[in-house]
Amino acid sequence: MDNAKATFWLSQFIGKNLRIHASDGRVFGGQLKCTDKDCNIILALTYEYRAPPAAVIEEAVKATGNPTAPVSWNSRYVGLVVIPGSDVTKIEFEESSYAKGQVAL
Repeated sequence: MDNAKATFWLSQFIGKNLRIHASDGRVFGGQLKCTDKDCNIILALTYEYRAPPAAVIEEAVKATGNPTAPVSWNSRYVGLVVIPGSDVTKIEFEESSYAKGQVAL
């Protein structure tokens, strides 16, 4: 994809909510503000999520007998963040549950 097409494609996500998975296991959920040629990403209104320690997951599996037992992730509000492009492993777009043209009142 050439630069013009890539810029056009990426511009549709400006102001939209994304989930960015980092190489250290953290997940950032926030509103895309911008990116650069090095794939660094700036998110606003961002929450950081961390998986619970392995011991907590193992305990939940033992207690329920279910290998997919639900566990709570730790989260905190971090506001405006820059995520280095070299740390990004996955990007997910969070679609709105509202249809286009509808406004929540």
